[in-house]
Amino acid sequence: MYKLLLSIVITISAFPAIGQQKEFNIRKPDNSKKILLVEASCGQCKLGLPGKSCDLAIRLNGKSYFVDGTKIDDHGDAHAQDGFCESIRMVKVQGEIKDDCFKATYFQLLPEDKKKMN
Repeated sequence: MYKLLLSIVITISAFPAIGQQKEFNIRKPDNSKKILLVEASCGQCKLGLPGKSCDLAIRLNGKSYFVDGTKIDDHGDAHAQDGFCESIRMVKVQGEIKDDCFKATYFQLLPEDKKKMN
């Protein structure tokens, strides 16, 4: 009986994790730093970066960089119609370019009506 009750509690507590938000922000923005508005998408599928997997990237000042600090699937299904492998989305970011990679400290998708499809 104890094992049955324990398994029910564990199962019920797993439901909030399944229904997480499609998008989320990494951390809160640092008010002392500038928030950049950039394009984000799959580096390989849409932004011309090398590799065989699907990885999140941004385009800043005409150059593409892989993103470290958040993953492509942290923002919904990358292969959905509005996913990063199918479209280029506008995002607000903070971070720095280090070792040819964008180290994100803040990453927020703009609302659907602000997305830019490619």
